[in-house]
Amino acid sequence: MRYSVIAITLLLASATSYARTECTTAERSTWQDADKFQAQLKEQGYKINKFQITKGNCYEIYGFDKDGRKVEIYHDPVTGKAIKTEIHK
Repeated sequence: MRYSVIAITLLLASATSYARTECTTAERSTWQDADKFQAQLKEQGYKINKFQITKGNCYEIYGFDKDGRKVEIYHDPVTGKAIKTEIHK
């Protein structure tokens, strides 16, 4: 019984750590144009290696920021605001 409780607790903890990032519930017609959005980021000094739309309705980029750091950034496609940023070493 005790091991079952521990196993369930660990399972729930790992499930929440893998929760997807949600950026918006807005209709796609209100989203910024993906190509124009990427062009704006490039003008700001970002190098985009990969761009995708996530299941959580985010514009996600993989690449490098203006300081040359390797990044993964989730953006709200309506506002362009960075919702989650991960800097990789």
